[in-house]
Amino acid sequence: MNNIVAIVGRPNVGKSTFFNRLVGARKAIMDNESGVTRDRHYGFSEWNGKFFTVIDTGGYVVGSEDVFEQAIRDQVEMAIQECDVLIFMVDVNDGLTGFDEDFGNILRRTKKPIYIAVNKADTHDKAHLAGEFYGMGFGELFPISSQTGNGTGDLLDAVVSHFEDPGVEDPYEGIPRISVLGRPNVGKSSFINLLLGERRNIVTDVAGTTRDSIDTHYNAYGKEFILTDTAGIRRKTKLKDHQIEFYSVLRSLQSLENSDVCIVMLDATRGLESQDVAIIALAEKKRKGIVILVNKWDAVEKDSNTAKKFEDDIRKRLAPIDYTPILFVSVHEKQRVFQAIEKAIHVFENRTRKIPTSELNEKILPEIEKLAPPSSKGKTISIKFIMQLPTYTPSFAFFCNLPQYIKEPYQRYLENKMREHFDLEGVPLNIFFRKK
Repeated sequence: MNNIVAIVGRPNVGKSTFFNRLVGARKAIMDNESGVTRDRHYGFSEWNGKFFTVIDTGGYVVGSEDVFEQAIRDQVEMAIQECDVLIFMVDVNDGLTGFDEDFGNILRRTKKPIYIAVNKADTHDKAHLAGEFYGMGFGELFPISSQTGNGTGDLLDAVVSHFEDPGVEDPYEGIPRISVLGRPNVGKSSFINLLLGERRNIVTDVAGTTRDSIDTHYNAYGKEFILTDTAGIRRKTKLKDHQIEFYSVLRSLQSLENSDVCIVMLDATRGLESQDVAIIALAEKKRKGIVILVNKWDAVEKDSNTAKKFEDDIRKRLAPIDYTPILFVSVHEKQRVFQAIEKAIHVFENRTRKIPTSELNEKILPEIEKLAPPSSKGKTISIKFIMQLPTYTPSFAFFCNLPQYIKEPYQRYLENKMREHFDLEGVPLNIFFRKK
């Protein structure tokens, strides 16, 4: 990527509000509590014909021993290294604080352009108070209001002046999306970090560490796709921090909606729980490709039949969603992790597969002759022709004389025969009956 702007500063100065304004959507969770943003969060914006990537970061606190604030500092430093221009955000209501000065000393190490955005300058009087921040010695500063947009135009004029390339409107457009979903603390962020070979997402033993849904552009096996880490999904009754976690779950469900393939991660030490079933059922309802990963397999006592018994139990509980691949992995021990992403890519290819009409009829019509649809009200049902419909999810039309009399059990029979003859692993099918 090029044309990258990072928004940095201490906690609770309005970075996520400004990020959401730039990208034109409420992508980052906002709350009055400090430390809501933890990972680097990417979005895309445009100003004066220049397209650029925006990075929202967590609040930087110098010297803190808190496990999250240490990890946030690492994420902020990565964003500083990655970006082309820095927006250092401060709060006019608080004035110049020791935290601002400490972080300013950190920023002096970089030679990249830095602009101070004095936020919450909603009135003319407050804008005059911004002059205090000239004392930091960074040069030009801009009184702005993330909430109302006041003053942001002048700031963006200065920022985009550093971009010679007009950039790309949306570098992610048209690229397949793979979301990693599951309950809290099953290893989603660790899984993505291992694939990327870097600390892309913060990982701790505390459930609910990931709050926003984090997209990453990833290349593997000659394919490129967007890999999305999501917050853990649990029942509403289990939410401790109702507002923040509620929006985290909403972001996760939105990621499921936007994805092509869902990797649903389970905890092998806890087995398939009701919330896992709910996530898988929702992915199936939305007609997404599905891969099930059983993580922490290294922590389970095993014999030669453990994996088969575990898989059989999952398939029994998920029936009739019995077409999903199930892989047993250990992110901690780096076992079969890359097989998992290879399988997800294969499921995406199955989801976009186009089967020639001649091949469909050649394979499936003989199966229909072996077992014809049961007669209804003394009338014989005859299926004569099959074709795939031009939809994104595999959909097939069976043309017959009496489509209204075909029952669900026979539809299941046809689906099973389709899966026997064609590689449609991990993909829900849509079957329609049309009058010939």
